[in-house]
Amino acid sequence: MAYETILYSVDEQILTITLNRPEKLNAYNATMQAELIDAFDKADADDNVRAIIVTGAGRGFCAGADLSSGADTFDRDARRGPVKRLASGDVDYSDPMVRDGGGQVTLRIFKCLKPVIAAVNGPAVGIGATMQLAMDIRIASEAARFGFVFSQRGIVPEAASSWFLPRLVGISQALEWCFSGRVFPAQEALAGRLVSKVVPPEELLPTARALAKTFIDKTAPVSVALIRQMMWRMMGADDPMEAHKIDSRGIYARGRSEDVKEGVVAFLEKRPAAFKNKVSTDMPSYFPWWDERDYK
Repeated sequence: MAYETILYSVDEQILTITLNRPEKLNAYNATMQAELIDAFDKADADDNVRAIIVTGAGRGFCAGADLSSGADTFDRDARRGPVKRLASGDVDYSDPMVRDGGGQVTLRIFKCLKPVIAAVNGPAVGIGATMQLAMDIRIASEAARFGFVFSQRGIVPEAASSWFLPRLVGISQALEWCFSGRVFPAQEALAGRLVSKVVPPEELLPTARALAKTFIDKTAPVSVALIRQMMWRMMGADDPMEAHKIDSRGIYARGRSEDVKEGVVAFLEKRPAAFKNKVSTDMPSYFPWWDERDYK
């Protein structure tokens, strides 16, 4: 796919995805949605990509949904044609046309097998804020601003943020930001645990890249991929026994791998390990372990 709204660049095994509509403050549209999903598909299939940074071109990260359609911006029937109806006349909510586009992006990021860092360079509002929630670490420039502005637009939070946001910042903080819909500065995002660090603008990408390198140096790619999925998916488990089950599979499967043998021997020999297992070909047979049901 040739990209129109994002830039895709790999350097030193770090993929940088840059939202690239600077004249619109990188406002999100259907093209950007499709391109982001494609970019994460491409990254997962490329063993040369070990970590991902997402940032914005120009002075904004993402100003939210492109509102150029005016009052019909969020009206699916008006923009795409009527969705399916049941015999009763009620909406058939199983129609894929009803699906939230932002949620399709965050669900794809959620499934990603590579660590993902948001480098928030400027305003991040609406989907610009919620798309980050499925990323693993968020670093903000001092120029960043955040806003879960949905209540001020008469709509509700999207992109599965009602699942992600309370888990990241706690229910009270999530509700305070969403009830008011106000835009708040990077330091408040830091105090509220939405971001892990605030840095001067010129230090944003170097800081993100330095962090990404710590995920790459000395680590086994398959282990990192499994760790990411284990941690995220166990956030929804109802008992630690679920974690024990998946831990046990991981320890058994990885314990027999060439990577583990190399990791142990390299440690004993006091030398860097040379891990050879690949995410594209060497994920254990039990992966994925969750039910993958199509949207219905």
